[in-house]
Amino acid sequence: MFNRQTRLKTLQRVLGCSLGCMALLLMNGCGSSPPKRNNLTAARQDVQQRSASPTDKPIAAYSGVFPKPASLEPAVAFWRKTYAVWQRSQVAFHDDRYLDVVYEVMVLPGDVSESLTAEQKNIVSQRREYWKGQLSTLEAKLRYGAALNANDKQLIATLENSGKPLSILAGASDRLRSQRGTRERFKHGLEISGRYDLKFRKIFRNAGLPEDLAYLPHVESSFQASAKSSAGALGLWQFTKAAAKTFMPDGNSVDRRLDPIASASGAAHYLSTAYGKLGDWPTAITSYNHGIGGMKRAQNRMGGDFVHIVEKYDGPAFGFASRNYYAQFLAAREIASKPEQFFSEGIRYESPINSEQYLAAD
Repeated sequence: MFNRQTRLKTLQRVLGCSLGCMALLLMNGCGSSPPKRNNLTAARQDVQQRSASPTDKPIAAYSGVFPKPASLEPAVAFWRKTYAVWQRSQVAFHDDRYLDVVYEVMVLPGDVSESLTAEQKNIVSQRREYWKGQLSTLEAKLRYGAALNANDKQLIATLENSGKPLSILAGASDRLRSQRGTRERFKHGLEISGRYDLKFRKIFRNAGLPEDLAYLPHVESSFQASAKSSAGALGLWQFTKAAAKTFMPDGNSVDRRLDPIASASGAAHYLSTAYGKLGDWPTAITSYNHGIGGMKRAQNRMGGDFVHIVEKYDGPAFGFASRNYYAQFLAAREIASKPEQFFSEGIRYESPINSEQYLAAD
């Protein structure tokens, strides 16, 4: 057995050697008291039972199949924390490839609203630069066998506790990313989703698609019907103009992207097309961010193994958002389907349209 000092020296030599040898999107990244969760669940089941008829479109055999490979669990766990644990006043500094490597969760001082003040943004920026410097310095020390201080040893312990080898320090400063918590925003999205959940599920069910695709707006917009992205995608389902022309065409001058129901039908059209061309749900769902053509190119180059694509594909624009999109969906689906496990204070869902109106709404 090597002692710790000997082991560190060995790792330094190995790392030094290895470091010397290392050298268009289809879619945007594509008053009464509100009911309790049990009422919403009962209403959902009632609609499912009463809406079933010989005239309904059959549910395809692949409905509800959203696999979660073990290698994706660190990413899913990271997004569970982002959505349901970390508050908007908290910022996690982490490795953008190894999401279980979190260097620090910082709490911003003062009152923190949905949008950060210039001063708060500056605090985050300064702390990010601090961690970049720490990582870069430690990488250099290990390369040249320099003495390690207390901060260096604590950083090494962080990596060891995550089960990662010290070799991932190569380029770690370039992979540093900050992620702000969204617990308040996600909870508010859950409350708004009560209005749309049953209708969205019926739209996907009638299209022969998995009903749980109704959770996708948690990733896209947090159920904000007026959401607008920097790339110009609009609405709860975040359609771009180009995608809307293809999947929800209409001669009307009104922008249907701002209509949650119309755009949900467009999303069903899109996802049905994506699944038909890509062949599995992880890839089809990721295409909602990276585009059908983009994911097809990834399959052509990397093969059909979705995890292999996520871990190794380096195609144009396939960055952090695309790599993590399916993991985000899995985390959002897990939280939204069992909210009581994550929000013990309870969720006050907005009232849905009653069952009869849903049945007549097609």
